[in-house]
Amino acid sequence: MMKFSLNHAIEILSRTPAALKSLLTDLPDEWVTANEGTETWSPFDIVGHLIHGERTDWIPRAKIILEYGQSRPFEPFDRFAQFRESQGKTLVELLETFRVLREQNLQILGDLKLTEKHLALKGRHPDFGTVTLRQLLATWVVHDLNHISQIVRVMATQYGDEVGPWIEYLSILKGKNAR
Repeated sequence: MMKFSLNHAIEILSRTPAALKSLLTDLPDEWVTANEGTETWSPFDIVGHLIHGERTDWIPRAKIILEYGQSRPFEPFDRFAQFRESQGKTLVELLETFRVLREQNLQILGDLKLTEKHLALKGRHPDFGTVTLRQLLATWVVHDLNHISQIVRVMATQYGDEVGPWIEYLSILKGKNAR
């Protein structure tokens, strides 16, 4: 297991927009709008969710910790805002919006010139209580990786019925919500 490193975190955070663009651009709608069933998300939905996080979660919450500590709790995060906010937009638009917002947020993160002392500062999450800035930033990285994994899993399940006996070797099709 790795200890949190801001430089290592930025290495992942800076790559996510390009990874998603490479994976999803120019695919037919069947790939990007498919999901795993009722109340599950498509790759399109997930990109919208990542955009909402860029606007309302990571940097805004980091600034709350730095300015107010635990005296001001975070605003609750709307995990379903993407359904409203992405209406009428194309995947190309969403991917570009995500790229721009992530670039801006990483610039802000760099401008904060965070030290170990800053990373130990505490904030107040509405559900979890006391959290540190280090935990928030580590979660940002894992959140990206989680949703990249989710996108790939959703896409893989689209051929879940087509792989025949090879399903025995395809662990991605045996996970949560897999056929």
